[in-house]
Amino acid sequence: MRSITWFVILAVSATAAAAGESWPQFRGPSGDGHCDAAGLPLRWSETENVAWKTAIHDRGWSSPVVWEDQVWVTTATADGRRLYAVCVDARTGRVVHDVKVFDVEGPQHIASVNSYASPTPVIEAGRVYVHYGTYGTACLDTASGKVLWTRRDLTCDHHEGPGSSPVLFEDLLVFHVDGCDVQYAIALDKATGKTAWKTPRDVDYSRYPPFWRKAFCTPTVIRSGDRQELISPCSHAVFAYDPRTGRELWRLRHRGWSITPRPLFGHGLVFLVMDYERPELWAVRPGGQGDVTETHIAWKLTRGAPKQPSFLLIGDLLYLVGDSGIAACLEAKTGQIVWRERLEGNYSSSMLYADGRIHAFNRDADATLIEPGRECKVLAINRLEGHMMASPAVIGKALLLRTEKHLYRIDSATGAGR
Repeated sequence: MRSITWFVILAVSATAAAAGESWPQFRGPSGDGHCDAAGLPLRWSETENVAWKTAIHDRGWSSPVVWEDQVWVTTATADGRRLYAVCVDARTGRVVHDVKVFDVEGPQHIASVNSYASPTPVIEAGRVYVHYGTYGTACLDTASGKVLWTRRDLTCDHHEGPGSSPVLFEDLLVFHVDGCDVQYAIALDKATGKTAWKTPRDVDYSRYPPFWRKAFCTPTVIRSGDRQELISPCSHAVFAYDPRTGRELWRLRHRGWSITPRPLFGHGLVFLVMDYERPELWAVRPGGQGDVTETHIAWKLTRGAPKQPSFLLIGDLLYLVGDSGIAACLEAKTGQIVWRERLEGNYSSSMLYADGRIHAFNRDADATLIEPGRECKVLAINRLEGHMMASPAVIGKALLLRTEKHLYRIDSATGAGR
C-alpha cells in the first residue's frame, strides 16, 4: 500500500496545504455536508485514485475529522470495553497517535448496525474532542495525544448504543444526552470540561415507554434574525435553545423518537426529520417563542424521508436518500417532489456535496455521484471493499472515506495507482 512515489506524496501534501481547509465536525465546516473543494476524483476503486489506505483497528462508525495534516477517528473493541482515538497523517496515511481513552467495565447492549464509537469527534487548532455517549467525553492534545480532561458522569441508557455527535460553539462543547432514562442538552467549557449549562428536555416522558424516549440527533446552531438558535431535536419534540445559556426559545411537538439526521437551515426554514419508525421531513420557520407547533410548520413530507442519512440543500432544492436507497429531490420552499429514483443498496452515511456533485455512499461502500438538478443524472458509481456507515470528509482535492476496517484517501493526484 505504500508504493506511492515520493513526488506524488509531496504533490498531495502541497495541495492540502494550499487548500488550507479543515473538516472539523460531523458534516464538515458548516455542518451541512457542503464544501468548496474542486478537482476531486470522479472515479475511484481499490486500484484507482487511492493515495493511501490505512487499517483502523477494532470497530467504529464515527466519521473522520481533519485539522491541517491530521485526520482523527474513534474506534472501540467489539465488546465495548476499550475506547480509542486514532490520528492518521493526512499526507501519508501513517498512524500518528493511537490513544486508549477509556476502559469500560460493563458496556450496554448495542444494535448490530451500531458501534461503541459512532459519534463523530470535533476538532480545532491543538485540541480534539472525542465523545462516546454514555461511556465518556474527553479532550486530547492533538500534538501529543495526551488526554487533557474527561467527563464520565453524563450517563444514560442509549438502549441501542451511542450516536449523537458533539459540536463546538464559541468556548462551549455542546451535545445531547437523550436516553431511555434521562434526556437533556448540555454544554461543557471546552477548556476544562466543566458544565456551563444543562437543560432538561421539557417533555412529559412518563407518558411514553422508555424505548420511545431516546434520540440520536446532532444539534445545529443557526442565525435567525438577530439571535442565534441551537436547533436541538429529541424524542417527541424539537427545541431551540440559546446556545450560550441553554435557555429555551421555542419548541415544536411531534410524535417521533430515535431521531438521527442532522437539521439543515436555508431559505428561512429549518429542515428536520421526525421519527425513525415512520420518518417525516418537516420544514419549520425558526424565530418563534413558546410552543410553535400550530404556527411555524411550513410543509411536511410524510413519506420517503430518511431514517439515518442526513440530507442536502443545494440552491432551491433538497436532496434525500432513504435507508433503502430511494433518492428524492424536493422544492425546498414548498416540499413539492421534483424527482424520485432508486439507487443501489441500503444507506446510513450522510450525503456530501462537493466539486459540483452529490455523493451518496451505501453500506457496501458503493458511491453514486449525481449531478444536482431537476433530473437525476448519475455521473459515476464507484466501489470499495468492505462496508461503510461513516460519512465522508474532504480535504484539499481529496475525499477521506472510512469503511469498516480502513480509512482511505481518494485523490486524483495519485494518477492511476496507489
